[in-house]
Amino acid sequence: MSRYLYFTLTLIFLTLWSSCRKDFEFSPSTGNLEFSKDTVYLDTVFTNIGSSTYNLKVYNRSNNDISIPTVRLALGESSNYRLSVDGIAGKEFENIELLAKDSLFIFVESTININTLPNTNGEYLYTDQIEFDAGANQQKVELVTLVKDAVFIYPNRDNTTKVIETLALDIDGEQVETELQGRELLSSELTMTNEKPYVIYGFAAVPSGETLTINPGARLHFHENSGIIVNSGASLQINGSLSSDSELLENEVILEGDRLEPNFSERPGQWGTIWFLDGSTNNSINHATIKNALVGILCDGNASDINDKLTITNTQVYNSSNFGILGRNSSIKAENVVINNSGLSSFAGTLGGKYNFTHCTIANYWGNGFRQFPSLLLNNFVLDDDGNAIVTDLVEANFNNCIIYGNDNPEILLDEVEEASIDFNFKFTNCLIRFQDNSNNFTGPNYDLNDLSHYEGNIFNEDPNFKNPDLNMLIIGEESAAINKGLSVFASQVPTDILNVNRTASPDLGAYQHIVFPEED
Repeated sequence: MSRYLYFTLTLIFLTLWSSCRKDFEFSPSTGNLEFSKDTVYLDTVFTNIGSSTYNLKVYNRSNNDISIPTVRLALGESSNYRLSVDGIAGKEFENIELLAKDSLFIFVESTININTLPNTNGEYLYTDQIEFDAGANQQKVELVTLVKDAVFIYPNRDNTTKVIETLALDIDGEQVETELQGRELLSSELTMTNEKPYVIYGFAAVPSGETLTINPGARLHFHENSGIIVNSGASLQINGSLSSDSELLENEVILEGDRLEPNFSERPGQWGTIWFLDGSTNNSINHATIKNALVGILCDGNASDINDKLTITNTQVYNSSNFGILGRNSSIKAENVVINNSGLSSFAGTLGGKYNFTHCTIANYWGNGFRQFPSLLLNNFVLDDDGNAIVTDLVEANFNNCIIYGNDNPEILLDEVEEASIDFNFKFTNCLIRFQDNSNNFTGPNYDLNDLSHYEGNIFNEDPNFKNPDLNMLIIGEESAAINKGLSVFASQVPTDILNVNRTASPDLGAYQHIVFPEED
């Protein structure tokens, strides 16, 4: 008999034998289960908001098929945790069978109402246990969740139709109905403090004639397709500050998504934008971090106003899936602003406008796929529905003592539609810029780097020596080409860096004065 025939007959015999076996012999577990972790941390959640799903793997390392008499939550039916064992949801399970050398998954979720817990003081460490078996054979895995209280801002819902309210926006002097879910803020909601975080569903609109004031240390969390809209005639004032230790920013205002799990901490595109409509006035942002939005800041109109539509200082804008800051025929004054990791451009001044950036770091180290645009984009037009260009003046775009860099090349694009009566005014003065046109694709007067009316005192393609741009650490080190290259006249306008370090004696380019990076272990 050939060995191949022998193996075939053996395989057939084993298959027939196993198919005849009616059941397995399961013996009770003896307290020797092993687990993938001894504590399941469900991270931080807001009150009454469901957590992500977490898993625990249970191993039977023995040579015996076993049955676990009970798997249950220690707090029983009153527990705020939910389990799923072998695809069945519940809080207590009996006779869970587990084959020899096999494993099973237990999935854990929670939804916790902090108002039902004692002595919370705004947050509460909620715990329970998963108990396996009882008595001498009992084993336990701890469950831990930090629950935070919050102020929730929801759009209104019609009690009869269940339709969620959408916003009407003042656009070009007309009330335009939109499909954006949200509502105007009430007068009691126009001052946001650091007492509790705010969780916003839909777009919170600042009514015309009103000002939304956000105080130091406030934390705003936005759900998907949510954000802030500042109507015509309305204002936004974000008043963050440094703490007493200037290297700590706990008094800054943070605006981000409402998912608090570590996997979401740097994920782009979780919420909408801060949108300044045409006609909004007297807007300022100081000491804020705006992260993980579709567009960090969208600023429309008012290019010709005497006062800038938006003044933004000492602020970081990170992880925007489209633009970090997008101005559309608008006016923005920026000082000590850091922008990084944007799916399109970190700063785009489009359809003309007026923009003045001093001691800013405009970088783009986007690592989530192909990036179409450079770190900095300027243009003076928009295409209408028929593909025709609507052209307006780029009144001015000045970048002074800035760093404009990234992981692509070149990192500036000056996209002008030339018309005799239209201005396209821009100037880069004492900036460190990544621009190397190896293929000679960028021609014309806008790219004449020797034209002192557009380029003066700049450094090109030298290393800024960022600490870790992939992780949004844009402070520069002692090997940076930006050290002591700033003009004093601009440093005197912005005498301290984003961390309140004096720069007047020897100004470095960008938002940070350089430091000596600590040696890695």
